[in-house]
Amino acid sequence: MTSTQPRIPSPAPAGSAAEHRIGTVIVGGGQAGLATAHWLADAGLDCVVLEARDRIGDQWRERYDSLRLFTPARVNGLPGMPYPGPKSAFPTGRELGDYLESYAASLGARIRTGVRVTSVEAVDGGGFRVATSDGELRADNVVITTGADAVPKVPAVAATLDPGIRQMHSSGYRNAGQLLPGPVLVVGAGTSGADLALESVRAGHETWLSGRHPGEIPGGERVRGPLFWFLANYILTLRTPVGRKARPAIRAGSAPLVRTKRSDLDAAGVHRVQARTVGVADGRPQLDDGTVLDVANVLWCTGYTHGYSFVRSLAVGPDGYPLQTDGAAEGIPGLFFVGLLFQRGLYSHLVGGVGKDARLVAEKIAARTRAHA
Repeated sequence: MTSTQPRIPSPAPAGSAAEHRIGTVIVGGGQAGLATAHWLADAGLDCVVLEARDRIGDQWRERYDSLRLFTPARVNGLPGMPYPGPKSAFPTGRELGDYLESYAASLGARIRTGVRVTSVEAVDGGGFRVATSDGELRADNVVITTGADAVPKVPAVAATLDPGIRQMHSSGYRNAGQLLPGPVLVVGAGTSGADLALESVRAGHETWLSGRHPGEIPGGERVRGPLFWFLANYILTLRTPVGRKARPAIRAGSAPLVRTKRSDLDAAGVHRVQARTVGVADGRPQLDDGTVLDVANVLWCTGYTHGYSFVRSLAVGPDGYPLQTDGAAEGIPGLFFVGLLFQRGLYSHLVGGVGKDARLVAEKIAARTRAHA
């Protein structure tokens, strides 16, 4: 689908008199970037959104087919546009992608799709140089909204498995039709691992799920979604001692399961093992308890590495996340983040929760703009 959004001007050579300077460049056109654009427009501030994919919402359409959100539609709206349809429904990834595309069209903001940002660099005298696949821009402020799901993380042992075993990272998995006949090992017992193990066994594959169980939200689906929303917004935040204590573990990948439960996996016949997949024996995956599994497929649900290397001079913490306070990057005035996992709370990366952090960042940009004026 071709974007109907206004186009940004073609960049002029850096340092030329005709050089175009933008108030704020937003890197990423997902829910975080679009919510930020909404609040900046609400404040009358100039911005442009740069999205690397060719279509708004594709980061959700590209997820596995059976994906559904944890939270019901009634809490999944972005600022100014409630999520359409039945309020108790749990949207699919494709449905959410279409909603984001409609939301983008409603903004009237300048949105460029198919433009990848390759570097962001602060310049002497203030502002930023933003290099893209379509030229260079200058901006007073930059907001990074790309999240942490940038580069799929696959253990080194993957390279030494028998080449006849089909391997996929969860980012490349769509449905069980991609699997070879025969047993499946799913590595990583978090949300995607539990979902794909359940899908695999239901498709007729003997399935092992390897990795420590991260715990789960209790109750049935109609209870778990709202309970998760309550915890994410009011308990698991930086305002509470329990939230501050939980943040490192959650950022390390220990968020509890919301939809798929241990009982679901057990009832379906998934072989759950707490042992981790750490090696290879005769081309087959080996667990840390010495078990060797003769499987035809391995699904790596092992998360992602952080993709912030394009931001020059960025300070990051021991967990790899940017050092920031309420979205403002440490040591780089004018650089902001929205949509980080547990930025101010577990809600920060959720579709219905990201608007709160986006509004705060927009207010900071407005104050910075007034001060410079």
